[in-house]
Amino acid sequence: MSAVRYPIAANATAALNAPLGRAARASDAAVLAGGPVVFATEAAGPSFPTREAALDAFAGRLDDERPGHGSSIQSEDRFCDLRELAQHAPSKPGKSHPPPPIYRDGRRWPAPPATAPVTIWRLSVSYWKPAEAAAPILEPPPGEQTRKRASAPQDPKALRERLSQPLAPVKPQQPLDVGLFEFRPPEAPHLLIPDE
Repeated sequence: MSAVRYPIAANATAALNAPLGRAARASDAAVLAGGPVVFATEAAGPSFPTREAALDAFAGRLDDERPGHGSSIQSEDRFCDLRELAQHAPSKPGKSHPPPPIYRDGRRWPAPPATAPVTIWRLSVSYWKPAEAAAPILEPPPGEQTRKRASAPQDPKALRERLSQPLAPVKPQQPLDVGLFEFRPPEAPHLLIPDE
């Protein structure tokens, strides 16, 4: 059985329509992409109310075992999958309060939902994403003092370089505490010996 050859693209839509190439391993994908890659799985395309509608829309990309259709794709092309998701109702603006509990038979039970969530089907695509497309712009840690110029913001490359440097301590490290079951012998005060 041959390995799955995943597409190389910046996003799931590009992986379906116009990939840079296809590779089974990360090392092969990095050569084709011209840099490091990360493995990603994302939803692509519209949502469908039934599995049958999704299989009809993505014919040729998925195995279809329905009577009369009976199509099977090659093992190296199995980078797509159908996922069943619950579509939640949009939340109302303002404060949302949890529903009050219901007490029954001496136990606390949560209130049953008013209506069951609607089920939708989405196509899930697994692919190799170039690392520069996958890496978010790094923000400095909240406790770090940053030098900000009002005229020009820092570019992402300079920020990544500064954040990759080792952290410097704010103050010297304090000596370790000696616990209840540890002691320092008088002849070797630099040692900490456990004592039970």
